[in-house]
Amino acid sequence: MNAILEYLQSLTASAEAPRIIFIGATGATAFLLALGISLLIVAAMDPVRRRLNRLAVQVEPEHHAVAKVLRSLEPLNKYLLPREGQERGRIEKQLAYAGFRSANALPLFYSLKAGLAALFLCAALASSFWLPRFPMNMLVLFVASAAFVGLILPNLVLSRLVERRQKRLRDGFPDALDMLVVCVEAGLGLTAAMQRVADELRFSHPELASEFTLVTAEMRAGVERETALKGLAARTGLEDVYGLVSLLVQTLRFGTSIAESLRVYAEEFRDKRMQRAEEMAAKIGTKMIFPLVFCLWPAFFVVAVGPALLRWIDVFRQWGGDN
Repeated sequence: MNAILEYLQSLTASAEAPRIIFIGATGATAFLLALGISLLIVAAMDPVRRRLNRLAVQVEPEHHAVAKVLRSLEPLNKYLLPREGQERGRIEKQLAYAGFRSANALPLFYSLKAGLAALFLCAALASSFWLPRFPMNMLVLFVASAAFVGLILPNLVLSRLVERRQKRLRDGFPDALDMLVVCVEAGLGLTAAMQRVADELRFSHPELASEFTLVTAEMRAGVERETALKGLAARTGLEDVYGLVSLLVQTLRFGTSIAESLRVYAEEFRDKRMQRAEEMAAKIGTKMIFPLVFCLWPAFFVVAVGPALLRWIDVFRQWGGDN
Protein backbone atom coordinates (compact mmCIF):
# COMPACT_ATOMS: atom_id res chain seq x y z
CA MET A 1 0.00 0.00 0.00
CA ASN A 2 2.84 2.40 0.84
CA ALA A 3 4.49 1.65 -2.49
CA ILE A 4 1.26 2.47 -4.33
CA LEU A 5 0.85 5.73 -2.43
CA GLU A 6 4.47 6.69 -3.15
CA TYR A 7 3.94 5.92 -6.85
CA LEU A 8 0.79 8.05 -6.96
CA GLN A 9 2.59 10.91 -5.18
CA SER A 10 5.44 10.71 -7.69
CA LEU A 11 2.96 10.86 -10.57
CA THR A 12 1.19 13.83 -9.03
CA ALA A 13 4.46 15.66 -8.52
CA SER A 14 5.71 15.00 -12.06
CA ALA A 15 5.14 17.36 -14.99
CA GLU A 16 3.13 14.71 -16.84
CA ALA A 17 0.43 14.58 -14.15
CA PRO A 18 -2.12 16.79 -15.98
CA ARG A 19 -1.67 14.81 -19.16
CA ILE A 20 -2.09 11.47 -17.38
CA ILE A 21 -5.20 12.71 -15.55
CA PHE A 22 -6.67 14.03 -18.79
CA ILE A 23 -5.99 10.73 -20.63
CA GLY A 24 -7.56 8.76 -17.77
CA ALA A 25 -10.65 10.98 -17.69
CA THR A 26 -11.01 10.75 -21.47
CA GLY A 27 -10.71 6.97 -21.38
CA ALA A 28 -13.29 6.67 -18.60
CA THR A 29 -15.69 8.97 -20.50
CA ALA A 30 -15.28 6.97 -23.69
CA PHE A 31 -15.88 3.72 -21.80
CA LEU A 32 -19.06 5.02 -20.15
CA LEU A 33 -20.32 6.39 -23.47
CA ALA A 34 -19.70 3.08 -25.24
CA LEU A 35 -21.39 1.21 -22.39
CA GLY A 36 -24.47 3.46 -22.56
CA ILE A 37 -24.74 3.12 -26.35
CA SER A 38 -24.41 -0.67 -26.13
CA LEU A 39 -27.14 -0.85 -23.49
CA LEU A 40 -29.44 1.27 -25.65
CA ILE A 41 -28.78 -0.94 -28.68
CA VAL A 42 -29.44 -4.11 -26.69
CA ALA A 43 -32.70 -2.64 -25.37
CA ALA A 44 -33.77 -1.56 -28.87
CA MET A 45 -32.98 -5.00 -30.36
CA ASP A 46 -35.00 -6.87 -27.74
CA PRO A 47 -37.69 -8.83 -29.69
CA VAL A 48 -40.09 -8.85 -26.76
CA ARG A 49 -39.95 -5.06 -26.44
CA ARG A 50 -40.47 -4.61 -30.18
CA ARG A 51 -43.43 -7.00 -30.12
CA LEU A 52 -45.04 -5.14 -27.23
CA ASN A 53 -44.49 -1.81 -28.96
CA ARG A 54 -46.26 -3.07 -32.09
CA LEU A 55 -49.17 -4.49 -30.12
CA ALA A 56 -49.61 -1.47 -27.85
CA VAL A 57 -52.81 0.43 -28.58
CA GLN A 58 -52.66 3.21 -26.07
CA VAL A 59 -49.82 5.63 -25.57
CA GLU A 60 -47.17 4.15 -23.33
CA PRO A 61 -46.45 5.90 -20.03
CA GLU A 62 -43.41 8.05 -19.72
CA HIS A 63 -40.19 6.13 -19.37
CA HIS A 64 -38.71 5.99 -15.91
CA ALA A 65 -35.31 7.20 -17.09
CA VAL A 66 -36.84 10.23 -18.79
CA ALA A 67 -38.87 10.97 -15.67
CA LYS A 68 -35.73 10.76 -13.53
CA VAL A 69 -33.87 13.07 -15.87
CA LEU A 70 -36.73 15.57 -15.79
CA ARG A 71 -36.91 15.45 -12.01
CA SER A 72 -33.17 16.01 -11.79
CA LEU A 73 -33.42 18.99 -14.15
CA GLU A 74 -36.31 20.67 -12.36
CA PRO A 75 -34.00 22.93 -10.27
CA LEU A 76 -32.28 24.05 -13.49
CA ASN A 77 -35.46 24.78 -15.44
CA LYS A 78 -35.62 28.35 -14.20
CA TYR A 79 -32.16 28.90 -15.67
CA LEU A 80 -32.57 26.84 -18.88
CA LEU A 81 -36.09 27.79 -19.91
CA PRO A 82 -36.71 31.25 -21.32
CA ARG A 83 -39.19 33.47 -19.62
CA GLU A 84 -42.68 34.02 -20.95
CA GLY A 85 -42.21 35.86 -24.20
CA GLN A 86 -41.80 35.63 -27.94
CA GLU A 87 -38.93 33.13 -27.91
CA ARG A 88 -40.75 30.64 -25.69
CA GLY A 89 -43.97 30.92 -27.67
CA ARG A 90 -42.10 30.39 -30.95
CA ILE A 91 -40.35 27.24 -29.70
CA GLU A 92 -43.60 25.86 -28.28
CA LYS A 93 -45.30 26.40 -31.65
CA GLN A 94 -42.48 24.69 -33.50
CA LEU A 95 -42.59 21.73 -31.11
CA ALA A 96 -46.34 21.46 -31.66
CA TYR A 97 -45.88 21.66 -35.43
CA ALA A 98 -43.28 18.87 -35.22
CA GLY A 99 -45.69 16.67 -33.24
CA PHE A 100 -44.15 17.06 -29.76
CA ARG A 101 -47.09 18.19 -27.62
CA SER A 102 -46.07 16.78 -24.27
CA ALA A 103 -45.72 19.11 -21.31
CA ASN A 104 -42.11 17.96 -20.99
CA ALA A 105 -41.20 18.77 -24.60
CA LEU A 106 -39.98 22.30 -23.89
CA PRO A 107 -37.77 21.39 -20.87
CA LEU A 108 -36.31 18.45 -22.78
CA PHE A 109 -35.56 20.63 -25.78
CA TYR A 110 -33.68 23.25 -23.79
CA SER A 111 -31.95 20.57 -21.73
CA LEU A 112 -30.80 19.00 -24.99
CA LYS A 113 -29.48 22.34 -26.17
CA ALA A 114 -27.55 22.87 -22.94
CA GLY A 115 -26.21 19.31 -22.97
CA LEU A 116 -25.05 19.51 -26.58
CA ALA A 117 -23.39 22.87 -25.96
CA ALA A 118 -21.51 21.43 -22.96
CA LEU A 119 -20.61 18.27 -24.92
CA PHE A 120 -19.28 20.20 -27.91
CA LEU A 121 -17.41 22.51 -25.56
CA CYS A 122 -15.71 19.58 -23.82
CA ALA A 123 -14.97 17.92 -27.16
CA ALA A 124 -13.34 21.11 -28.45
CA LEU A 125 -11.24 21.41 -25.31
CA ALA A 126 -10.23 17.75 -25.54
CA SER A 127 -9.33 17.98 -29.22
CA SER A 128 -7.16 21.04 -28.58
CA PHE A 129 -4.61 18.80 -26.81
CA TRP A 130 -3.99 16.82 -30.03
CA LEU A 131 -4.08 19.80 -32.39
CA PRO A 132 -1.09 22.05 -33.04
CA ARG A 133 -0.49 24.81 -30.58
CA PHE A 134 -3.01 27.55 -31.18
CA PRO A 135 -2.83 31.08 -29.85
CA MET A 136 -5.14 31.76 -26.96
CA ASN A 137 -7.52 33.91 -29.01
CA MET A 138 -7.85 31.21 -31.70
CA LEU A 139 -8.47 28.56 -29.04
CA VAL A 140 -11.18 30.66 -27.39
CA LEU A 141 -12.81 31.26 -30.78
CA PHE A 142 -12.70 27.54 -31.59
CA VAL A 143 -14.24 26.53 -28.26
CA ALA A 144 -16.92 29.24 -28.47
CA SER A 145 -17.80 28.18 -32.03
CA ALA A 146 -18.18 24.56 -30.92
CA ALA A 147 -20.50 25.59 -28.08
CA PHE A 148 -22.49 27.79 -30.47
CA VAL A 149 -22.93 24.85 -32.88
CA GLY A 150 -24.22 22.76 -29.99
CA LEU A 151 -26.75 25.48 -29.18
CA ILE A 152 -28.14 25.96 -32.69
CA LEU A 153 -28.08 22.31 -33.79
CA PRO A 154 -31.36 21.38 -32.00
CA ASN A 155 -33.07 24.38 -33.60
CA LEU A 156 -31.97 23.29 -37.06
CA VAL A 157 -33.12 19.72 -36.45
CA LEU A 158 -36.45 20.97 -35.09
CA SER A 159 -36.98 23.18 -38.15
CA ARG A 160 -36.25 20.21 -40.38
CA LEU A 161 -38.73 18.03 -38.48
CA VAL A 162 -41.38 20.75 -38.80
CA GLU A 163 -40.84 21.01 -42.55
CA ARG A 164 -41.06 17.23 -43.03
CA ARG A 165 -44.22 16.86 -40.96
CA GLN A 166 -45.94 19.82 -42.60
CA LYS A 167 -45.04 18.40 -46.02
CA ARG A 168 -46.66 15.08 -45.10
CA LEU A 169 -49.75 16.90 -43.82
CA ARG A 170 -49.89 19.03 -46.96
CA ASP A 171 -49.59 15.96 -49.19
CA GLY A 172 -52.50 14.23 -47.46
CA PHE A 173 -54.78 17.26 -47.24
CA PRO A 174 -56.22 17.08 -50.82
CA ASP A 175 -57.30 13.46 -50.34
CA ALA A 176 -58.77 14.28 -46.95
CA LEU A 177 -60.68 17.24 -48.35
CA ASP A 178 -62.17 15.22 -51.22
CA MET A 179 -63.19 12.43 -48.85
CA LEU A 180 -64.67 14.95 -46.43
CA VAL A 181 -66.80 16.44 -49.22
CA VAL A 182 -68.04 12.98 -50.21
CA CYS A 183 -68.86 12.01 -46.61
CA VAL A 184 -70.73 15.24 -45.88
CA GLU A 185 -72.68 15.07 -49.12
CA ALA A 186 -73.59 11.46 -48.26
CA GLY A 187 -75.41 12.70 -45.14
CA LEU A 188 -72.85 12.35 -42.35
CA GLY A 189 -72.36 15.06 -39.79
CA LEU A 190 -69.12 16.97 -39.45
CA THR A 191 -67.83 14.90 -36.53
CA ALA A 192 -68.74 11.57 -38.11
CA ALA A 193 -67.34 12.66 -41.46
CA MET A 194 -64.00 13.67 -39.95
CA GLN A 195 -63.81 10.39 -38.03
CA ARG A 196 -64.56 8.47 -41.23
CA VAL A 197 -61.84 10.36 -43.08
CA ALA A 198 -59.40 9.67 -40.23
CA ASP A 199 -60.17 5.95 -40.42
CA GLU A 200 -59.60 5.89 -44.17
CA LEU A 201 -56.33 7.84 -43.98
CA ARG A 202 -54.87 5.93 -41.06
CA PHE A 203 -52.36 4.03 -43.21
CA SER A 204 -51.75 6.37 -46.15
CA HIS A 205 -51.44 9.62 -44.15
CA PRO A 206 -51.13 8.74 -40.44
CA GLU A 207 -50.18 12.26 -39.27
CA LEU A 208 -53.29 13.88 -40.76
CA ALA A 209 -55.45 10.99 -39.57
CA SER A 210 -54.19 11.46 -36.01
CA GLU A 211 -55.02 15.18 -36.17
CA PHE A 212 -58.57 14.47 -37.36
CA THR A 213 -58.95 11.79 -34.69
CA LEU A 214 -57.89 14.24 -32.01
CA VAL A 215 -60.40 16.82 -33.27
CA THR A 216 -63.27 14.33 -33.21
CA ALA A 217 -62.24 13.13 -29.74
CA GLU A 218 -62.32 16.71 -28.45
CA MET A 219 -65.74 17.30 -29.99
CA ARG A 220 -67.13 14.13 -28.43
CA ALA A 221 -65.61 15.07 -25.07
CA GLY A 222 -67.64 18.26 -25.01
CA VAL A 223 -65.24 20.81 -26.48
CA GLU A 224 -66.94 23.35 -28.72
CA ARG A 225 -66.56 22.70 -32.42
CA GLU A 226 -65.00 26.07 -33.12
CA THR A 227 -62.41 25.58 -30.39
CA ALA A 228 -61.56 22.07 -31.59
CA LEU A 229 -61.23 23.20 -35.20
CA LYS A 230 -59.07 26.19 -34.27
CA GLY A 231 -56.88 23.81 -32.28
CA LEU A 232 -56.42 21.73 -35.45
CA ALA A 233 -55.21 24.80 -37.33
CA ALA A 234 -52.91 25.82 -34.46
CA ARG A 235 -51.32 22.35 -34.26
CA THR A 236 -50.60 22.04 -37.98
CA GLY A 237 -49.65 25.58 -38.93
CA LEU A 238 -50.72 25.11 -42.57
CA GLU A 239 -52.47 27.82 -44.55
CA ASP A 240 -54.70 25.22 -46.25
CA VAL A 241 -55.92 23.94 -42.89
CA TYR A 242 -56.41 27.51 -41.66
CA GLY A 243 -58.63 28.17 -44.69
CA LEU A 244 -60.66 25.02 -44.09
CA VAL A 245 -61.08 25.80 -40.40
CA SER A 246 -62.17 29.37 -41.11
CA LEU A 247 -64.72 28.10 -43.61
CA LEU A 248 -66.13 25.50 -41.20
CA VAL A 249 -66.26 27.97 -38.31
CA GLN A 250 -68.10 30.50 -40.44
CA THR A 251 -70.47 27.80 -41.69
CA LEU A 252 -71.26 26.61 -38.16
CA ARG A 253 -71.71 30.16 -36.93
CA PHE A 254 -74.17 31.24 -39.64
CA GLY A 255 -75.90 27.87 -40.11
CA THR A 256 -75.22 27.49 -43.84
CA SER A 257 -74.83 24.17 -45.63
CA ILE A 258 -71.57 22.42 -44.78
CA ALA A 259 -71.68 20.29 -47.94
CA GLU A 260 -72.09 23.30 -50.22
CA SER A 261 -69.32 25.24 -48.43
CA LEU A 262 -66.94 22.29 -48.61
CA ARG A 263 -67.68 21.79 -52.31
CA VAL A 264 -66.89 25.44 -53.04
CA TYR A 265 -63.70 25.30 -50.97
CA ALA A 266 -62.62 22.08 -52.71
CA GLU A 267 -62.97 23.77 -56.10
CA GLU A 268 -61.01 26.80 -54.90
CA PHE A 269 -58.37 24.53 -53.41
CA ARG A 270 -57.95 22.69 -56.72
CA ASP A 271 -57.47 26.06 -58.44
CA LYS A 272 -54.85 27.03 -55.85
CA ARG A 273 -53.03 23.74 -56.34
CA MET A 274 -53.01 24.29 -60.10
CA GLN A 275 -51.68 27.81 -59.62
CA ARG A 276 -48.91 26.56 -57.33
CA ALA A 277 -47.99 23.88 -59.87
CA GLU A 278 -47.87 26.47 -62.66
CA GLU A 279 -45.75 28.75 -60.48
CA MET A 280 -43.29 25.95 -59.77
CA ALA A 281 -43.15 25.10 -63.48
CA ALA A 282 -42.47 28.74 -64.36
CA LYS A 283 -39.53 28.82 -61.93
CA ILE A 284 -37.84 25.83 -63.55
CA GLY A 285 -36.29 27.95 -66.33
CA THR A 286 -34.67 30.29 -63.83
CA LYS A 287 -33.47 27.47 -61.61
CA MET A 288 -31.90 25.67 -64.57
CA ILE A 289 -29.62 28.62 -65.33
CA PHE A 290 -27.14 27.74 -62.60
CA PRO A 291 -26.59 24.04 -63.50
CA LEU A 292 -26.43 24.99 -67.19
CA VAL A 293 -23.81 27.68 -66.58
CA PHE A 294 -21.67 25.81 -64.05
CA CYS A 295 -22.01 22.23 -65.36
CA LEU A 296 -23.01 22.04 -69.03
CA TRP A 297 -21.45 25.21 -70.37
CA PRO A 298 -17.84 24.35 -69.32
CA ALA A 299 -18.16 20.93 -70.97
CA PHE A 300 -19.55 22.51 -74.15
CA PHE A 301 -16.74 25.07 -74.09
CA VAL A 302 -14.10 22.32 -73.84
CA VAL A 303 -15.63 20.27 -76.67
CA ALA A 304 -16.40 23.14 -79.05
CA VAL A 305 -13.56 25.59 -78.43
CA GLY A 306 -10.89 23.22 -77.11
CA PRO A 307 -9.61 21.92 -80.49
CA ALA A 308 -9.40 25.46 -81.90
CA LEU A 309 -7.42 26.61 -78.87
CA LEU A 310 -5.02 23.69 -79.23
CA ARG A 311 -4.49 24.52 -82.89
CA TRP A 312 -3.84 28.17 -82.07
CA ILE A 313 -1.30 27.08 -79.47
CA ASP A 314 0.49 24.92 -82.07
CA VAL A 315 0.48 27.78 -84.58
CA PHE A 316 1.96 30.25 -82.12
CA ARG A 317 4.51 27.65 -81.01
CA GLN A 318 5.65 27.08 -84.59
CA TRP A 319 5.73 30.82 -85.22
CA GLY A 320 7.87 31.30 -82.16
CA GLY A 321 10.22 28.51 -83.25
CA ASP A 322 10.68 30.03 -86.69
CA ASN A 323 11.54 33.32 -85.15
